[in-house]
Amino acid sequence: MTAKETVYISIGSNLGKRKINLQKAVFHIDKTLGRVSLLSPLYDAPAWGFESDDFLNACIKLETELSPEKCLEGLMEIERNMGRERLDSKGYQSRIIDLDIIYYGSQIINHKTLTIPHPRMEERKFVLKPLADIAPQFYHPLLNKDSRNLLQQCRDKSTPNKISGKLYQNRTALFTSLEFITIEGNIGAGKTSLATRISDDFNAKLILERFAENPFLPSFYKDQSRYAFPLEMSFLADRYQQFTDDTNQFDLFKSFMISDYDIFKSLIFAKVTLQKEEYELYRKIFNFMYKEVRKPKIYVYLYQTTERLLEQIKNRGRDYEQGIEGEYLERINRGYLDFLKTYPKENQLIIDVSKLDFVHQEKDYEYILEEIENFAISQLN
Repeated sequence: MTAKETVYISIGSNLGKRKINLQKAVFHIDKTLGRVSLLSPLYDAPAWGFESDDFLNACIKLETELSPEKCLEGLMEIERNMGRERLDSKGYQSRIIDLDIIYYGSQIINHKTLTIPHPRMEERKFVLKPLADIAPQFYHPLLNKDSRNLLQQCRDKSTPNKISGKLYQNRTALFTSLEFITIEGNIGAGKTSLATRISDDFNAKLILERFAENPFLPSFYKDQSRYAFPLEMSFLADRYQQFTDDTNQFDLFKSFMISDYDIFKSLIFAKVTLQKEEYELYRKIFNFMYKEVRKPKIYVYLYQTTERLLEQIKNRGRDYEQGIEGEYLERINRGYLDFLKTYPKENQLIIDVSKLDFVHQEKDYEYILEEIENFAISQLN
């Protein structure tokens, strides 16, 4: 069995969404090169050796079985996949991502394409500051000084500034930090399928709406005016009890919670289906209950066109749904969008999935995960 080696890698970005760039690089490193076991805080620092926008920098600790050469190849592949082009011209350039091996264990390597320890690292505070956070007593094998001493003696006049937020070693860790995610959408949008897949892939407690158990639902689709109020009251009572029970009982063996509904949908559907006097009474009861329920860190709304919703409702073949009309779905959709206008922007994410098939197409599922990931990094971190 190949022995694992400890590798320290400096990561930086000064183009585009810098924090997202760094986080994506960490995810790729953890997935393809080994296990990321430590991550430094994030530091904002001026470009070193040329005039440009400031860099966002960090340092990570990697446990890998790869050789130094294979590790370097993997890092350069990640850079290429993220859009970086290494130019032959001399001098420094701005870059979307920069991944450099600082130490590979205590090895000393001096090849044409690879020098370890990284040359001139002791002159750069943007490298030494985050390195000292995660490897303060690691000794430079040539200079015989640890990271703290190198930082103290560094003559670099720049001052890296620690910023808020953090990096996560993998996507599961990022989602775990969110604690609670809600996937919402119109009838037939695919919210249950998506919530279930995310739950399976990232060890989340799954909270599903028990809509099929409502005894008024088949009758409602046949005679909406007659059964609307008992249907909505029944939904509200059931959702409140279930939602409160499920979200207050955290599963110690699960990383976070994900639901395929938010209790606020009760008010959205009620506004569409109830008469004015019925709705006013319903809203008073709802407002009292809604104050008590747990709110998600991210509310994801899956937007689908009415035509696509009708197609998916038909394909899943639930008899009592086949009479749903497009106009009803459009009113529900408007209700959701009106609700989101009042919802905190830092907690809501709308994803247009009208042209996606995230159930059968892996690339479409990955696209949605990246949308949630990017939103979490930029808005909530």
